[in-house]
Amino acid sequence: MRGLIAAVIAATFLSCLATARAVELESIAKAASTYNSPNNRLEKMYRAALLNTSQQATIAADGTAYVKTGDIPAEWLRDASAQVRPYLFFAKNDIKVAGLLRGIIAREGKYLQVDPYANAFTIDYRVWEQKFELDSLAYPIILSWSYWKTTGDASIFTGDMSLGFDKALETMEREQDHAHNSKYAHREMRDDNGNPGPNPIAYTGMIWTGFRPSDDACKYNYLIPSEMMAVVALGDLEEIERTVYRNLLKSNRAKTMRAEVQDGIQKFGEVFTPNYGYVYAYEVDGLGHQTLMDDANIPSLLSAPYLGYTKADSFVYKNTRRFLLSKDNPYYYVGSIARGIGSAHTSDGYVWPLALLIQGLTATTESERKDVLGQLLASDPGDHLLHESFDPSDPMKFSRKDFGWPNALFSEFVMTSFNGAATLPMGNTSDLEFRGE
Repeated sequence: MRGLIAAVIAATFLSCLATARAVELESIAKAASTYNSPNNRLEKMYRAALLNTSQQATIAADGTAYVKTGDIPAEWLRDASAQVRPYLFFAKNDIKVAGLLRGIIAREGKYLQVDPYANAFTIDYRVWEQKFELDSLAYPIILSWSYWKTTGDASIFTGDMSLGFDKALETMEREQDHAHNSKYAHREMRDDNGNPGPNPIAYTGMIWTGFRPSDDACKYNYLIPSEMMAVVALGDLEEIERTVYRNLLKSNRAKTMRAEVQDGIQKFGEVFTPNYGYVYAYEVDGLGHQTLMDDANIPSLLSAPYLGYTKADSFVYKNTRRFLLSKDNPYYYVGSIARGIGSAHTSDGYVWPLALLIQGLTATTESERKDVLGQLLASDPGDHLLHESFDPSDPMKFSRKDFGWPNALFSEFVMTSFNGAATLPMGNTSDLEFRGE
């Protein structure tokens, strides 16, 4: 019986793929083909990276756009939002690029309605994986807001999209008090003793999440990088509800939760360390336990300024950054050609290009940005693509042959750090208070 069900699902999935149309974007193809650099390796990697998202995307039968993550034929809310982000640079002047982004946003709004606890879906709107990751609710909101602010096009804010935002907001509110209000569970979650289910938590005002953006289960379920991203997303949602939908009730709900999450980060997410002073913990439980580390996947602690949560020169972030880019971070690895942050999700000792890119995007000096670029170029195993992770002493050893996210982020890094493009907006947190500022 299970075999029959699996066969039916597979047939449906293939049928949907068969009716989907490939994406052709002339402005993207032209930008890639005309990019020139005296550094031949940079030229080849940038061209391949910029084209990668259009090669992963298709227009579905319902007119929405579907972007698979790469060699896994499913769409992650997180990955898809990040994969199309560099195309925001072209959307204002190219109606086809804008159409692709509108299609992605519309589809993500539908995903949120299908199951706000799922992190990945198939092209026919089936849940591929139901790992509740707070960032999966934040990414569609931020992408929508960023598209609106970049293009001035508010047509994405349809009634259907509003329903998706409603699901995201309701889920975040419910998970603020997971112990009393939520029924979510997942077989991969285990407590410190190896028993099914998560570790205990206290109420903090922050939002409970089951999994990290690596898709690995949390140890402690207030994941500070995701809380930071939620603060940004809730600020975006507050503005969308207030100025576009003109719904002050929903706007005020988002605003109130944003303040509660921010207060929780300040009270529970900052910890004092002897060598670095106050730093952000990676995960906390509100009961006095925390993990001091970072993971390469975004949102990460290193990515806080990139997310728009704080500034690169803020007091606690600078302390945290010094810790993260040192061997005191258990996932910081050093090899002969690269050094950076990895993940428990991949082989021990492997560095992730995503983390190197975030280091470059949050760097405050030209020398650090160039140093990061050199390491990324040295990671090319010969296909001119960026991969999930690689051996920092031997780039021929890597994970995932086809992984769209780092290639998109590489495009953004080159455009903003070396080609003079303005930084893309994510949100505004200038009204928030931070320690030491």
